[in-house]
Amino acid sequence: MKNNCFLLLLVLIIACSSCISTEKLTYLQQHGQQLDSLIAVQRVQKPYRVQVNDLLSIRIKALDQELVGMFNPIDEGNPNATGEQRLYYDGFRVDPHGNIRIPTIGEMNVLGYTTEEIRKKIEAKLLKDYFREEANIFVTVKLAGIRYTTIGEIGAGSQVIYKDEVSIMEAIANAGDIKMTGDRTDVMILRQYPGGHKVHHIDLTDIDAVQSPYYYIQPNDLIMVKPLPQKSLGTGETGLSTFTTIASVVGLITSLVLLSTRVNR
Repeated sequence: MKNNCFLLLLVLIIACSSCISTEKLTYLQQHGQQLDSLIAVQRVQKPYRVQVNDLLSIRIKALDQELVGMFNPIDEGNPNATGEQRLYYDGFRVDPHGNIRIPTIGEMNVLGYTTEEIRKKIEAKLLKDYFREEANIFVTVKLAGIRYTTIGEIGAGSQVIYKDEVSIMEAIANAGDIKMTGDRTDVMILRQYPGGHKVHHIDLTDIDAVQSPYYYIQPNDLIMVKPLPQKSLGTGETGLSTFTTIASVVGLITSLVLLSTRVNR
């Protein structure tokens, strides 16, 4: 009788300690007593600077569109392409040397520049060598979507969102959310820099995450989500599933002990 009570108590303790608490599953929690408070998201990140393998969308316009036609892509790669495929064929990919090739203009180095700086650089080149101010040249330079990859306890794969800026919450939602067994308190971001790659960490269960310089993702980011200990233990995601698993194991052990006792008699 005492052994059975001990086993039952042990099962209850393990079940309570092994299930995943709501604190580990809830995003952007406020740990104070504030209710319905206004959270100010400060833009602490600096303007993004173009890196190798980035894909740029560049369009040049003027009052007389025929004058600038020779500077724009002419869809020779695949005339039937649409959406992301069209951006792949018509976009300007930054090569390993940091250059892009624009029709007629030729090669231009853009590594480390912001899209605004690239726009001004192209406009200056056009006005210097090809046009006068009266031509009213209008240049737009954008990233051809923000591409990122997710691995670990999250919907794995490569994603692209066609916006100028994307928060990590939006990126995770677009990938199908973090699994229940994923560690939201230590999401890792592998980010590319001119000198190499760096790993950054962000706790998405804390409201202070919106103040992090890594709250907004950048092109070619790799988002990695580690598993919680409960997954490696295999004890279950909820208290009920954990209790069921452990109870089954304890029941099996008890049966073996009773069988062994009878055999010894």
